[in-house]
Amino acid sequence: MKIAVIGSGGWGTAVSVLLANKGFDVFLRSWIQEETDRLNRDRENKEFLPGIKLPKNVVCTHDLAKSVKDAGLIVTAAPSPATRNTAKELAPVVADGQLIVNISKGIEEGTLMRLSEVYAQEIPQARIAVMSGPSHAEEVSRGLPTTNVAAGKNASDAEFVQDVFMSDMFRVYTSSDVAGVELGGSLKNVIALCAGISDGLGYGDNTKAALITRGLAEISRLGAAMGADERTFMGLSGMGDLIVTCTSMHSRNRRAGILLGKGKSLEETLDEVHMVVEGVNTAKAAYELSKKYGVEMPIVEEANNILYNGASPREAVLRLMKRGRKSEIREN
Repeated sequence: MKIAVIGSGGWGTAVSVLLANKGFDVFLRSWIQEETDRLNRDRENKEFLPGIKLPKNVVCTHDLAKSVKDAGLIVTAAPSPATRNTAKELAPVVADGQLIVNISKGIEEGTLMRLSEVYAQEIPQARIAVMSGPSHAEEVSRGLPTTNVAAGKNASDAEFVQDVFMSDMFRVYTSSDVAGVELGGSLKNVIALCAGISDGLGYGDNTKAALITRGLAEISRLGAAMGADERTFMGLSGMGDLIVTCTSMHSRNRRAGILLGKGKSLEETLDEVHMVVEGVNTAKAAYELSKKYGVEMPIVEEANNILYNGASPREAVLRLMKRGRKSEIREN
């Protein structure tokens, strides 16, 4: 079967390697012709995934129509800020009933739409599924054991994605909770940014454990208010992804947070990380969603204060610690 992977960053490249190693013919599409030329010349994504050779059955191309034509599955791996433009580009070349699985994480600024909703809006003729979970590109490309969850409105679509991606080292579960799977994968990036800030400030494991636990509580509250199943956030796309993103140096969100905690400006931080930091984009959207749905999210609020209002990270932590007394389970 032919599979199109749209987006040649680290994650798009990693899943291309995974799928090609399963024997599929993979068309890896880059937005930039020069990048396509480099990938074809080096057979390696030296910028985002150095040291990982592309199998022979990965075709690197800039031709979107060629990538998508007759593909049994379209995998979209565009950063969240590029999702709308990617969907608009795809719309004219996607056939009726073609299945798209989005593996990117984020919430669109302004509209506050989940990424699958953006694809569904722009490409109404397609079937849309999502896949998310604790999956660093660096580890997946090396064949280290990894688990994810695929979700779709139709169980058959989620099961198809499961069958395509499943391997000895990549296990996929299924879910019908598309909103929960997407929200868990998106909102955890904000908490990971905060975990990095904590590291940059020199705080310890106690602090990080508190951020992960109370961050998950915020994610679950918002998810429930938006119609997701709270149990989803105890799974791979919630707790699982939260743990890996808050603790690993593979996480660009955590790395960005460390720089912010050490006193770097947001501009300096983004320049140094040199990749899209989804938590920065999602923080603003998450805060707006919390206001829209009337959900208390103090960690998300303080993340926004640091990112966009010039707040001191250390003072933000103090504000969180000095909040009024609460019951852990019974909350407003």
